[in-house]
Parts: sequence; C-alpha cells; structure tokens
Amino acid sequence: MKQCDVSLYLVTDRELSLGRSHQFIVEEAVKGGVTMVQLREKDISTHDFYQLAKELKKVLTPLNVPLIINDRLDIALAVDADGLHIGQSDMPYEVARQLMGADKIIGLSVETIEQAREANQLDVDYIGLSPVFSTMTKTDINTPLGLEGIKEIASFTKHKTVAIGGINTDNAGDIIKNGADGIAVVSAIVSQENPCLAAQKLKDCLDEAKNIQSKA
Repeated sequence: MKQCDVSLYLVTDRELSLGRSHQFIVEEAVKGGVTMVQLREKDISTHDFYQLAKELKKVLTPLNVPLIINDRLDIALAVDADGLHIGQSDMPYEVARQLMGADKIIGLSVETIEQAREANQLDVDYIGLSPVFSTMTKTDINTPLGLEGIKEIASFTKHKTVAIGGINTDNAGDIIKNGADGIAVVSAIVSQENPCLAAQKLKDCLDEAKNIQSKA
C-alpha cells in the first residue's frame, strides 16, 4: 500500500547543506516531522548517486518515510525506492509508471495552471506546484504561481498538491489555507543550523493552518 503523505516534503541539496551529510540532515528532519524525502542530485556520478540513494533508503525505510528519487528512473529502480519525481521534460509519465509499477509513488512537477489541468489526465500520486514564490534554489523556472495560482489549481485538480519554491515559516500556513495539501522545502531545512527544529517549526505552522481550516 502506497503511503503518500506530502504534508512536509524535504528535497535535498548538497550545496545548501553547510557541509553536512544528507544522512544527518534527513535523520534530523524526519525527527522534526518530515513526511517524505526526495533525493535530488544533478552533478554527481551515477555510482555516487546510487550509493547515496541506498544509504538514505536504509535510514528511511525503518522510519516508514518514503524515499523519492528526482528524475533518475534508473536509480529509483536500482535501489527499489518508494517513488520517482519527474518534471515536464523528464521521462514520460506512462513509461515511468510502466517501469516503476503500480505500487510506487510518482510525482509530477507542474509550473502553470495549464499543466495542472493536463495532469488531471494522468494517474500520478501528487503534483508539485513549482514555484509558488521566487527562489534562489531554482532559477530556470516560470513566473511564480503565487497563492492565487495555488488556490485555482486546488479548485480543480484531482491530485494531492505539494507547493515548492521560496517557502518558509512566514508563508507555509498561507499555502495550506489556499488549498495545497503540503509544502516541499529545501533551504528552509537543509540550510538551517538545526534541521530537526526547523522541521518542527514548519510542521507547527502547517498544523495550525489545518486546524484553522477545519474550524472554518
């Protein structure tokens, strides 16, 4: 059975990790409430990516937290990861699903309202709304969707939605109030001195926003 809790979704980034290992940051972040982890690596060898994915899977499996591999279907298959995250220019969803199997999580990045509508034709497990706000971690992306974009997509999508891009404790609650199911963060956890505490603070913001929603 697939567990796909996107409420607090960590995306790794070695350049922003202040010299600390992915394993350390992931373990601490999960203690603080992270519910999913995506391993994103753009500039390392396939061998190193594989070894790193294996190590993170060993950390996350006993904690029942899914490991998602960004882009690299071969790595996801090689380590039997819990899922794969693809972008608009990556492996076509249908091929990824056929190779990954029905029991794996597949997420898709959408950068426009139109792409979110098109995603309704696909049986993905969640869509990543990117970016919500401008961000320094990804500079090759479209105009930010903003809270209005999140609200509009939430009104018609059939998928779980996780927002990414410029998210921190100041705006995390607003994203949930506007209809997203969760937030994905990079620097708001990996660049913080205490990743566990950083995750806890974000989780508190999300819980507070969900409580307000449930009473509305």
